[in-house]
Amino acid sequence: MPESGQKTTQGHIAGSSSAAPGAVSVPAARRAGLLVTLVLGGLTALPPLSMDMYLPALPDVTRSLTAPAATVQLTLTACLAGMALGQLVVGPMSDKWGRRRPLLVGMVVYVLATAVCAFAPSAELLIAFRLLQGLAGAAGIVIARAVVRDLYDGVEMARFFSTLMLISGVAPIIAPLIGGQILRITDWRGVFHVLAVIGVLLTLVVWRFLHETLPPERRQEGGVGQALRTMRGLLADRVFTGYMLAGGLAFAALFAYISASPFVVQEIYGASPQTFSLLFGLNSVGLVAVGQVNGKLLVGRVSLDKALGVGLSVILLASTALLLMTTGVFGEVGLVPVAAGLFVLMSAMGLAMPNTNAQALMRTPHAAGSASALLGTSSFLIGAVASPLVGIAGERTAVPMAVVQVSCAAAALACFLLMCRPWRVARERTVP
Repeated sequence: MPESGQKTTQGHIAGSSSAAPGAVSVPAARRAGLLVTLVLGGLTALPPLSMDMYLPALPDVTRSLTAPAATVQLTLTACLAGMALGQLVVGPMSDKWGRRRPLLVGMVVYVLATAVCAFAPSAELLIAFRLLQGLAGAAGIVIARAVVRDLYDGVEMARFFSTLMLISGVAPIIAPLIGGQILRITDWRGVFHVLAVIGVLLTLVVWRFLHETLPPERRQEGGVGQALRTMRGLLADRVFTGYMLAGGLAFAALFAYISASPFVVQEIYGASPQTFSLLFGLNSVGLVAVGQVNGKLLVGRVSLDKALGVGLSVILLASTALLLMTTGVFGEVGLVPVAAGLFVLMSAMGLAMPNTNAQALMRTPHAAGSASALLGTSSFLIGAVASPLVGIAGERTAVPMAVVQVSCAAAALACFLLMCRPWRVARERTVP
């Protein structure tokens, strides 16, 4: 989108009805842009808050509900699967009815489901309402990406995704820390009470500050059939599907770490919930820092495909090192080398995640909601499949986690190279 178009749209978001389109001042547009960045950052921060604040409590939930670790890990899988499936519904809805209404409905349902999770008497009921929590929370994820596509294009979109990562990246840094501190004064149910309060506050902020970004003339007509045809057309685009799969598989490697690390760090290496929270936060700092290097230094100077290729390659190398360490190739290793490998893997996500989203959405200006839904659904579904696999050999080995990470990283790099064929794009750009 041209710069003037961005300013016009952002001025509309700020709620300035007195200014005619195209007459919005630069300061007003910048203020609107900052406001939207903060709101969208809050929406994209909600999923890591829902997942990561709960992580230090997993062993506590296992004991409290007298359920095996594999069953308790399904509470993560259920939330992730809900976020995946919910995006398939909310994304096309936002293309048809606009961004605001579906988002507000989803936020209200999220708050109610989270409150019920706090009182779940069994693992089975907790799994069910974590699924509903994920279904409702999907609205924030998919609509935030669609709003970015409404406002930005090209390099500016890639930069915005990196900026968004800075804001949303604070969530995984502080979420386990908050979760660990909550466990000092209450049990795991208190985590869901806090999440419900956060959901209420974010709903009020969205209602007050996020105005509509998709004007009626740009909305899609038709019902479910039209939405399915739109998605089928997107999936028929080999390059879009390549970016989608590469991003989804990279996310699965990340989620293998998220679901296994509480047991790996606390049960295998004997760390406390607070130590685990600090290590998790440090890894998130690495992800945010590399994301900012991508947005501030690389975008515009290095092609997005080149940065993406480097990120996927580093993820593969780091996961391979973790596999060698956990299988004993280097002898018995302690927590520090394993934590270093996980830090490198997490940091490289700062190159992979924003660039896959930007490259895929640049191909789909006509259906940003549906494209965002496919990107998010693929990531969460692949992650949901990866989650139970990391615990398949029990709580006393980290080998399954490393195997899942290596497999997903290798598949992500293969999809990027074979389907997106970045060398062809680079060659085409050099031809006069």
